[in-house]
Formats: sequence, structure tokens, C-alpha cells
Amino acid sequence: MATGQIFSRNTQALFYNYKQLPIQRMLDFDFLCGRETPSVAGIINTGSEGFQKLFFGQEEIAIPVHSMIEAACAAHPTADVFINFASFRSAAASSMSALMQPTIRVVAIIAEGVPESDTKQLIAFARTNNKVLIGPATVGGIQAGAFKIGDTAGTIDNIIQCKLYRPGSVGFVSKSGGMSNELYNTIARVTDGIYEGIAIGGDVFPGSTLFDHVLRFNNIPQVKMMVVLGELGGSNEYSLVEALKEGKIHKPVIAWVSGTCARLFKSEVQFGHAGAKSGGELESAQAKNQALKEVGAVVPTSYEAFETAIKETFEKLVEEGKIAPVSDVKPPQIPEDLKSAIKSGKVRAPTHIISTISDDRGEEPCYAGVPMSTIIQHGYGVGDVISLLWFKRSLPRYCTQFIEICIMLCADHGPCVSGAHNTIVTARAGKDLVSSLVSGLLTIGPRFGGAIDDAARYFKDACDKGLTPYEFVEGMKKKGIRVPGIGHRIKSRDNRDKRVQLLQQYAHTHFPSVKYMEYAVQVETYTLSKANNLVLNVDGAIGSLFLDLLAGSGMFNKQEIDEIIEIGYLNGLFVLARSIGLIGHTFDQKRLKQPLYRHPWEDVLYTK
Repeated sequence: MATGQIFSRNTQALFYNYKQLPIQRMLDFDFLCGRETPSVAGIINTGSEGFQKLFFGQEEIAIPVHSMIEAACAAHPTADVFINFASFRSAAASSMSALMQPTIRVVAIIAEGVPESDTKQLIAFARTNNKVLIGPATVGGIQAGAFKIGDTAGTIDNIIQCKLYRPGSVGFVSKSGGMSNELYNTIARVTDGIYEGIAIGGDVFPGSTLFDHVLRFNNIPQVKMMVVLGELGGSNEYSLVEALKEGKIHKPVIAWVSGTCARLFKSEVQFGHAGAKSGGELESAQAKNQALKEVGAVVPTSYEAFETAIKETFEKLVEEGKIAPVSDVKPPQIPEDLKSAIKSGKVRAPTHIISTISDDRGEEPCYAGVPMSTIIQHGYGVGDVISLLWFKRSLPRYCTQFIEICIMLCADHGPCVSGAHNTIVTARAGKDLVSSLVSGLLTIGPRFGGAIDDAARYFKDACDKGLTPYEFVEGMKKKGIRVPGIGHRIKSRDNRDKRVQLLQQYAHTHFPSVKYMEYAVQVETYTLSKANNLVLNVDGAIGSLFLDLLAGSGMFNKQEIDEIIEIGYLNGLFVLARSIGLIGHTFDQKRLKQPLYRHPWEDVLYTK
């Protein structure tokens, strides 16, 4: 492996298995370091294509998303680092696919628990093809002021405190990602900071070793001293011992192998990492520390003395003129995300939507403050749900039952009315359910099913003003306005609409007052004197009875009633009801496999 630097300010990576936070942390680090281009060139998410929006400083950028590793590598040939956030189940296969790509030079495997046999194959392939494998079970690595992998070094606050936004003079390598963060901080306190830091991972077979990276650091001119944090278990540190003994390393090495407390236990102890257990005296922390010390590494007497050893070595190199301490620079301010800023009380931002009818933020959705479980437990019906979502209150049962009756009576009126006809034609044209439904709904208006609000509005205005049916009808006539809710193409004085009769019967039985309905009936009596088909239709019946429901329930004031009629609540009832029938006609046509509809020419009057 050896060679030297593996990252630079121009390094770009491909990120496998999208994770928003580590990618955003990489981009924030880029901005902190003053990089001109983002370090994440592309994202690989199996089965997905498109873009992911993230922030690069204050600028929002779109990072391409690819479904295949090969496609991502082809699209981003300069991206030579592959950061693998796949689970331990698929990490080996995806890592091998990445290693086989000619553009990929470094692969970092974050997952713990990758099968050891798979890891061995990855290591063998990487070494044969002169590629760098970091991990498994790693947090990654970082080159200060240039590039970092995923969550390496933690939060932006920690990165700033550890002075990782600019390069120092220390090369650092460890097995532990968590302890890397601790040592970055320690090194920043007593030196000019790190130049590069790597966590090789805590599994038994790491893709690259402490020894591999120390040899690399030895070849990097900017690295003047090296700090190594090993741990009990395995023999990795002995490769470093041999290299020091053979004189392959020419820079000071300050080392400590953790796990000296293992001897306090009577039996073998497994520490946090899979590889952190002593299989014998040679694998103990004490034996490794002693061996490193004997070949010239600076080894403190305890972990507590590690910081002092690093400090003294750095100061000695400065005195000897081998290190010119790096001057500190002030990093730019990372813009804080709006969400976190609002949460911390630093800013306030206006909302874009107001909702007063439902809330899905708790354990269960609520309709007008009523939990879903309450709705089910109390046996609420569709009418009750409509009363909550439309009127924002629980109406009496006779009111909600009336709503349900209106829905049932208006659900359908056969295939010949305009709405059903449109839906049938659209369904037979092979269109989907929503398209067929909408084509029928678009016919609802003043001439078809959309007169309920107008009927209520005009009946209420005339009744409240005390106009006689004659004054009301003749006044509308002078204005050139048809009386909404009056008239039918089929029904007449001798063939009444059964739906109207059922609604009137229910209201007489359950409503405390039917003032507006009685006024509508008086208007009907007058209009029937003019023509036999000017009967009260279902729009007029629902409109007038809804006025009685709103006024008689005692739950709405005059302003609220006027607002309900003005907004279009009552037409909404017809839209909701008729949707049931239109959906039924769509399914009916598709079930019958009806062909494309073409209107017969003999039913068309062709004229000049």
C-alpha cells in the first residue's frame, strides 16, 4: 500500500446508500475549508434516479442520484473515493463492485459485522489492485482542510474546536472512530493540529492497518510526526514494531495501546470492537506498548500521559526547527439550518400553511381536536367526520345523520346525467380512475348539481327579508335569474322527486325548525302555478334544509351561516356524494370492458 497522500482539496466521493446527515456534514466541512467544489459528486441509491437537494454553504445544490454503481462511476469519472453506508448484509458486495471500477481508488466501509470471509476477499482484491480499503466498522478518515468521510470528527463545532478546517503537522491513525474524535481534540490542544487522520475500524480484519497508514504518513512531507492509538488483541501493532526496528520510519511516532485494564479481569474480556480481545500475552496492551517502546516509539506510562508525550514531542520538533507551527485562520460561519435555528429560539419564521381542522403531529391524527381512537370507539359515522372536518365541531346526531342521508340520496342519478356520461366516456377511452372521476366532477355547476349553495343563498335572503313567494320569484325574473333549486327536466307536480320527499319527511321528524324548507315549499306552490315541472328539486331541498340545520342546531351564528353558504360548503356535499357514483360508473365500464365510445351520427343534427 504505502505511497503517500490519498486525499486532497479536489477529492470527490460517491456516497452509497443515501444518508442525509453525513452527506450534509461533508458538505459543511467543504464550505468550512473553503473548497470550491462539493466533495460529494454523486449518490448511489439502488432503484432510484434523480437528484437530492442539500446545502453547500448558503447555496442549495442538487446532487445527482444514480441507481447503479457502474452508472455513477461513468457519470463522475473524477470521483475516486467510494463511501459505503450499506448495511453489513450488502456492504461486501457493493464494496467489491466499487473496487472493480477503474475510477475508484479508495473504499471506506462504515458497517460493522461484515462477514470475515467477505472482508478477506475485499482485502485481497484491494491489495492486488493497489487500492485502499478503510474499514469495515470505521467512521472513516479526514485530511484537515481538504476532505472528510461521512461523520468523521463529528459535529461542525467539534471540527472547529479541533482545528480540522486547516492542515496541521500530525498524522494520526487509530482503530477506534470514537477515540479518534477524542485524540483530534487532544492533538489540537498541544500541537498545531492534524494533517490527516484515519480510523481503520475495529473489526478483526481491517482493510488497511495501523502500519499501512504510518508508512504512508512517513512519505507525506507535510506530516512531521505521527500519533498511533492501538488496542489489545491481534498483532497489527507488531508490523509497526518491525518497521521501526528496520528503520523504515524516519519521523517520531508517539503510540499508546489501550486495554491495559484487561489484566484486572480474571477471565478474557471482549471490549467494544470485535478485534479488541487479548488472545494471549503477546496480544495484551502491555506487551505491545513495551515492544513499541523498545524500538524507539514514544510510549507514555498511561493514557493520561499520552497528551503530555504528544506535546513534548511537538515542542521538541519546533525547537529543532523541523516544524514551523501552522498559523491559525478563522473559518467561515456555517449557516444554521432553519429547523435547528427555530428549535433553539435563534430565529422565528412565518409558516406557509394554516390548518385548523386536523393535526397529525401526535401519536394519532386528530380531526378538529378529536383523536382518531375516540372517533372509532364512539362509533362516529361519515356524517360525524364531515362535521368535524368541515364545520370544526361535533354536530348533534340528527344533523350528522341528515348529512349521511344527503350523501346516500345524491350518490348517483343514473348513467344519463351529464356527470355520469362524461365519466363513462372517459373510462371507455381507457383513462385511469382519477381522470374519469374528474371529467365527471367538472360538469358540476349551476346547471348540474351545483345549485345547492345558490338555492340556500337566495331562499335565505328572501325569507329573512320577509318577501312573499310572488315578490321573490318575480324579482328574480326581472333580474334574469332562474330560481335555483326549482325545476326539473323529468319530475313534475304529478311525478315528485322521491329524494325530496324523503328529506322533507326526515326534517319534519327530527329538526326543531323547518322555517326555510316551508318557505321553499311556498315558493314551489307559486312556481307550479306557472309550469308543471317547476317543482322543488333535490338541490333546493338540501339547500333549504341545510339552512334549517344550521339555524336550528343553535351551534352557528348568523355570520358563520352566511360564510358557510358563501364558501360553498353545500355544493361540497353534492361533490362528495356524487364522487361515489362516478367512481362506481368508472369501475362498471372497466369491469364490462367497454370499448371506446363514439356518439352515433344519427343522434346529431348536422346543419348549416
